[in-house]
Amino acid sequence: MRYFLQLAYNGKQYCGWQRQPNATAVQQIIEDAMAKVLRRPTLITGAGRTDAGVHARCMYAHFDTDAPIADEKSFLRSLNYMCGPDIALQRLHEVPEDAHARFDATSRTYKYFVTEEKTPFLNNLCWYTPHRLDYELMNRAAEILLTVDDFTSFSKLHTDVKTNICKVTQAHWEKEGDMWVFTITADRFLRNMVRAVVGTLVDVGRGKISLDAFRKIIELKDRCAAGTSMPGHALFLWNVKYPYIK
Repeated sequence: MRYFLQLAYNGKQYCGWQRQPNATAVQQIIEDAMAKVLRRPTLITGAGRTDAGVHARCMYAHFDTDAPIADEKSFLRSLNYMCGPDIALQRLHEVPEDAHARFDATSRTYKYFVTEEKTPFLNNLCWYTPHRLDYELMNRAAEILLTVDDFTSFSKLHTDVKTNICKVTQAHWEKEGDMWVFTITADRFLRNMVRAVVGTLVDVGRGKISLDAFRKIIELKDRCAAGTSMPGHALFLWNVKYPYIK
């Protein structure tokens, strides 16, 4: 039997999603808990690999079992008890045996949270800037992302991916309460891509680079030309969509 596990996590305490040899990852915590609940080693495959400190409001991972899980609530309750307060296992979805959490995703959405008002309560969940940013101009720059497909300039160097082609279908800034939120949706993302995109858009908002310069950065296909990578604590994997999960 193959299942998709729907979950969320606060990434502050973790080196990211993917298991690492010398640091604690979200994947490791869940796999260790599942080994105890299912009484055998169980590997899980996530929809993607969030970086250190990055959060997930909605993440999926698939795993296999020898027999159906009869009591979903009891299974999730046991996992949640073992995984601690920073990881929430939310639902199980029975899927076809060849379903794949990473390769079958049709889109992924990230959100980046920015505040211009200093707050002691959200320091670990949003990025504070004392500078006033031009969000109208940043949105005009974000529209350019919908017209291009090569995101080499926003990719971490020396990765093992075969292509830097991505199809971005949504990219915009919007005021939500006291925060500005950048939402971006694509069929796939490169490592560090969202944080590099946001950092370059912030340079636009500060007046450091023009719209033409932003487009030129993309055309150069050079990570050194783009802006700084933004801190991970304000970034959330917001949603992942699949053809067989409503």
